[in-house]
Amino acid sequence: MMRMAAWILSALLALPAFAQTEGPGKLIERVSLDMLKTLQTEGAPKGKKEIMALVEQKVLPHFDFARMTALATGVGWRSATPAQQGLLVDQFRTLLVRTYSTALTRYTNQTLEFQPERVSPDGAKALVRSLLKQPGAPALTIDYKMATTPGGWKIYDVAIDGVSLVTTYRDSFAEQVRTGGIDGLVKMLTDKNAQLATQDT
Repeated sequence: MMRMAAWILSALLALPAFAQTEGPGKLIERVSLDMLKTLQTEGAPKGKKEIMALVEQKVLPHFDFARMTALATGVGWRSATPAQQGLLVDQFRTLLVRTYSTALTRYTNQTLEFQPERVSPDGAKALVRSLLKQPGAPALTIDYKMATTPGGWKIYDVAIDGVSLVTTYRDSFAEQVRTGGIDGLVKMLTDKNAQLATQDT
């Protein structure tokens, strides 16, 4: 699960706040190419903590973590109290940030190609597809699922070759809720984040 999540998160974007007025496809294309250029620049941040700080600053405002957590938790989300939901969002957010930052430290000159965005008839959702090309490996299709919010376009799921980030976590989250309830899921995520924190350099 973590390896697939790392592949998915390696394709995510550092989206600047001023890009809110752009369409979802143009926004993702422009800033993702800018991110790749940043990672190629001499002196670019390479350490885990440096990259995590960059992610905190540029990436987080553009993801709907509450929606992502609710989708990953599934039916268990509805039985959680507001306080439990808040804890789940915080821990899932931390897990995704750490996984994403780890993936960026392993950046190896990937390139991206983009297809036209597909926006729903009501203009509320969009699917943006790109192709990630990597030296010595098959190309991967990357689908970004986005929705409009009061804060602009937000990413709420990403899929690589049809495998969704949300779905990747959903089965293990559901099993944890069945065996340990919502508190058990919170503990599992908290323990995982504590373990990953010891690996930060």
